[in-house]
Amino acid sequence: MTAAIPLADSGRRLDQVLGELFPEFSRARLQRWLKEGKITLDGRNQQPKYKVNGGEQVVLDAEAEAEGEWQAQAIPLEVVYEDESILVINKPAGLVVHPAAGNRDGTLLNALLHHAPELAQVPRAGIVHRLDKDTTGLLVVARTLAAQAELVRQLQARAFTREYDAVACGVMVAGGSVNEPIGRHPVDRKRMAVRGQGGKEAITHYRVERRFRAHTHVKVRLETGRTHQIRVHLAHIRYPLVGDAVYGGRLRLPSGAEEALVALLRGFHRQALHAALLGLHHPVSGEWLQWQAPLPDDMQQLLSALAEDQKHGAGEFR
Repeated sequence: MTAAIPLADSGRRLDQVLGELFPEFSRARLQRWLKEGKITLDGRNQQPKYKVNGGEQVVLDAEAEAEGEWQAQAIPLEVVYEDESILVINKPAGLVVHPAAGNRDGTLLNALLHHAPELAQVPRAGIVHRLDKDTTGLLVVARTLAAQAELVRQLQARAFTREYDAVACGVMVAGGSVNEPIGRHPVDRKRMAVRGQGGKEAITHYRVERRFRAHTHVKVRLETGRTHQIRVHLAHIRYPLVGDAVYGGRLRLPSGAEEALVALLRGFHRQALHAALLGLHHPVSGEWLQWQAPLPDDMQQLLSALAEDQKHGAGEFR
């Protein structure tokens, strides 16, 4: 595999840049290949911490090893589409996509290895993009190295269509776009934040689906795919997602709301976000394919309760 280092990355560590150029491989694996001389920069070996100039040519010449460290587990999967090249999954809330510290098993990756054992030969078991643990909806998985490389290329070229349903706190006047860079929070490294310096380009488009007394059902389309992008961007414009414990701030309730709605909002313990639509070009045939996943039960119940509350007239948060 080959790639050119963007001029904008001048001064950054080589291993960091490689992680963005080849996101289908883990940072640890890329660092190991660097040290083994399987990745070269303008024909020369370099250390992971080498500061790039920008414009260099990268050649990755390695054979991906099996994901032997991860165990196949019989975890139910809702498979929306399947052929010899790709899988499309409708992920439930609470399912972590990839094992990490604190989540060594019970993840989508473990489930995929059980459903399609050949994925042990594909980096990250074919996972090319992720959804947060408590976000529901559609994601695509590559079943072959060739399919994975093509899907990653499409992602980087912003050729995927990804539309989400979200329920935000506050009444939006109109739709719009947020074009603000996102990076790691300068203090809390587990969070992301809008960052003028050190952030990566992030663009989110949103439109109003329905307004309620104190909330808004919005459709959101991603132009880029940064970690927590929708959650960070909507919180940045002061319309955080219902149930978002990380970016949502304190619980806000509509004034005079019925106890049923109050109980539902108090008990909504995940961000109200669902990946409802996914479109892409098939990595082999090139045919445009598109899938939709209906709203999960908890979001349907939330929207129904907000619609019922709307009948009570104007109100504000309390």
